[in-house]
Formats: sequence, C-alpha cells, structure tokens
Amino acid sequence: MLALHRARAGGVAVRWLLAMLEESGLRLRSHGVPLALMQAQADALGLELVTAAASWDGYQAAFVARLRELAARGARNAVFGDIDLQPHRDWEEQVCAEAGITPLLPLWGERRIDLAREFLDLGYSARVVCVDSRHLADDYCGRLYDAEFIASLPPGVDACGENGEFHTFVFDGPGFRHPVPHRVRGLAPWIAPQRFGGTRYVFAELEAPDAR
Repeated sequence: MLALHRARAGGVAVRWLLAMLEESGLRLRSHGVPLALMQAQADALGLELVTAAASWDGYQAAFVARLRELAARGARNAVFGDIDLQPHRDWEEQVCAEAGITPLLPLWGERRIDLAREFLDLGYSARVVCVDSRHLADDYCGRLYDAEFIASLPPGVDACGENGEFHTFVFDGPGFRHPVPHRVRGLAPWIAPQRFGGTRYVFAELEAPDAR
C-alpha cells in the first residue's frame, strides 16, 4: 500500500489492482482474504480489481497472462512493494519482461523500520491476516498492525513482515474513499504441503459485517 501511495504521489496513474487467488477463486493465494473484501478494497481505492485463480505450480504463468492482458489495455508499468529481497525483484523483472512492461519498486533499498513508521504516520490502518508459526504465536493473527504490534514483535521478526513472518490487509488511509468494513470471524491454522516445507500458518478468517 505504501508503494501504491508513493506511485500515485509521483504521478503514476494506477488503474488496476491485480490479485492472485487460490484455486477456488474465493480467497487471496497468500493472505487468505476473501474475494468480496478484496473487491471492497479496490472499490474504496478507486481501482479496477483484476484476478486470476491458480495453484502455486501455475502461479507464474497465470500472473504473466494477466500482465499481458493489462498491457494490451494500456498498462506500461507494474508497481510492487518489495523492499530489499533480490530474488523477489528478479522474479518481478522476469514476469514484467515477459509481458512487455516495466516494474516499479518505490520502496526499494530503504530501511524497513522507517517504512513501517511512514506507513503508520501517513494514517493507514491494517489488520494482520496471516502469521508464520515459526516466527509468531497464533494470537498475533487478527490484530491491528500498529505501533503496539510492532513494539511487541519478538527479536528477529521484521516490522514490515518482509521475510514472510506475517501478512496484512489494509482497510483505510490516504487514497481510500471510505474504510473497508470487516470483522474477524475466527482463526484457522493451515499446514503447507511437505514439498513447500510443511510450515504451519494461521489465517484470520475475515468477513464483511453483514456476512451470514
């Protein structure tokens, strides 16, 4: 979200929000956020939501296909929020090259803690929606991402979750027409397949307040 904020402030006309979904097409691949809340977030930000459902094995091909479709609609750049992990940047440069567009990384090379503080100082609101059990206890999931959360992180856990320790859902702040209403229905543990390491994760089960 901070990358989007900086891109817009720099004059980039961001038009689309590309979200990769799990095979069912109902939730985000990595974050577990329901499609309905992703649509609500895109609407609040004035963006068109573009999605693709894919397994991890088919993720890259599906991602490139969507980038090519957006390039055909006029996209010239793709904005990414990575900070300093070179393998992530290498992947983004690769998929963008395949689609004929240029990656933009507005946060690249900056201090992680400074970016976390900037995000909060700008007035953004986010909720932690996934934690890696190797790094954080279950009760970190579902909490608001705020100064108290950052201060409570164990030693070695990055304030931005840049190493995959946690993921968040941003629901209000600059650029939002209105907050995205939601609630945490509960927490759900999930074990990754052994070929992906067998790691345990915990997801916050988000839903709109009027969901039944």
